[in-house]
Amino acid sequence: MTERALPVVAVVGPTASGKSALAVHLAQVLDGEIVNADSMQLYQGMDIGTAKLAPAERGGVAHHLLDVWPLAKSAAVAEYQSMARGVIAEVHGRGRLPILVGGSGLYLRGALDVLEFPGESPPIRARLYAELDAHGPQVLHARLAAVDPLAATAILPSNGRRIVRALEVIELTGRPFTARMPAFESIYDCVQVGLDRDDLDERVELRVHLMMAAGFLDEVRQLLPPGLRASPTAGKALGYSQLLACVDDDGALVGDLDEAVAQTIRATRRFVRRQRSWFRRDPRVRWLDAADPNCQDLALAQVRAALPAAC
Repeated sequence: MTERALPVVAVVGPTASGKSALAVHLAQVLDGEIVNADSMQLYQGMDIGTAKLAPAERGGVAHHLLDVWPLAKSAAVAEYQSMARGVIAEVHGRGRLPILVGGSGLYLRGALDVLEFPGESPPIRARLYAELDAHGPQVLHARLAAVDPLAATAILPSNGRRIVRALEVIELTGRPFTARMPAFESIYDCVQVGLDRDDLDERVELRVHLMMAAGFLDEVRQLLPPGLRASPTAGKALGYSQLLACVDDDGALVGDLDEAVAQTIRATRRFVRRQRSWFRRDPRVRWLDAADPNCQDLALAQVRAALPAAC
């Protein structure tokens, strides 16, 4: 059996659409194991703010690539690609079905598709980070928009790390960052189920308030000694960066918590729109209305029709 013939399911879509619950259901019915494709759930201790399923919520299904990176680590999609493909091979080796789930589009494509990542240049990156520290992300985002408008559209103006990486790749290769994205071609026999729903703005607001009620602020405080504030990636995550601005290094509240929550809701809604834009460009995604009471049955039918030998 060639690698191309090996089956993989991916559950994709924007934040708060219900991907985790659907993935657990599919894994239970299809004898699968779940592979995380949420870039922030890779980090240790970031549980409430990333909506990471607690062990008791995982329905007895094995979950992989959760809590594998320390807070100090900078995100590395190429490294994730290697880890994810290794886990997929292990799941296949056990005769089970790998089910990727997450809303990090580049991570999903890195795991599933014919996709090579460019190298790195520490001198270029150091210079760009110095500019980022001196002038802020908006200045660099404007530069990115001038040389690669598509990349600037896909990257939040506040996401300094991703802006720096895009500018680094452009300087290294002499080509737009987005030009490096190849055609949609998976290395597996893959079916992608996409979830979306019309009420995500309301669900995002409710989700953030539920996170706060579950102790999100205390989680941020607990992550201060391990280095959340200094983290090049984890500390910039949605919700975490907003709450970090409200506390000092001892965890004492020094900012407007209500405003931080409101900022988190607004930023998450913007992120949802960017996720939709990313995933809607992929013609392979089979979209379902997550609000449909028959959604799980419809998703199961889609997978079984696409991968009859695996199901």
